Amino acid sequence: MRVVAGEFGGRKLKTLTGNNTRPTTDKVKGAIFNMIGPYFSGGVALDLFSGSGSLGIEAVSRGMEQAVLVEKNFRAMEIIRENVAMTKQEAAFQLMKMPANQAIQQLITSGTQFDLVLLDPPYAKQEIVKQIEMLLENNLLTNQAIVVCETDKEVVLPEVIGQLRERKRQNYGITAVTIYDWTSD
Repeated sequence: MRVVAGEFGGRKLKTLTGNNTRPTTDKVKGAIFNMIGPYFSGGVALDLFSGSGSLGIEAVSRGMEQAVLVEKNFRAMEIIRENVAMTKQEAAFQLMKMPANQAIQQLITSGTQFDLVLLDPPYAKQEIVKQIEMLLENNLLTNQAIVVCETDKEVVLPEVIGQLRERKRQNYGITAVTIYDWTSD
């Protein structure tokens, strides 16, 4: 696994061995960023189920100023720390070792708003709609936010969640990627 493009493009990323995480393949990661960017001029990303940190690191590599990487698994957080250190830009990353819903509660008090949210939860434990609603209700998204959800292809998410409307859904093997954009209507 590697950083696909941008400032850190081509650098290898470590990943956790075993069944605790399911890293996004480079092919899917490249496709996601080609659909939403592929490059950014600033902004803040939230990677709510970081695993190896791959998606959040890719976002910063492609121009996001900052990324908050949330992961509850201790070993996975160690891998994230090593991958972030590889960038030599540790200040661009905030690491939160805790469950996603707890992280959202802490982020409410920080006043941070996100331009890009990456949701790639363990397939068996998805609460994506609830978590997006929590982000919306607590004003954690900017009015140009993009939300990317990676799920099992059998999962069908709603076309509209609050102010977010589905832009695109694409299947890659057993994985589905659903992208939401902020709407003002």
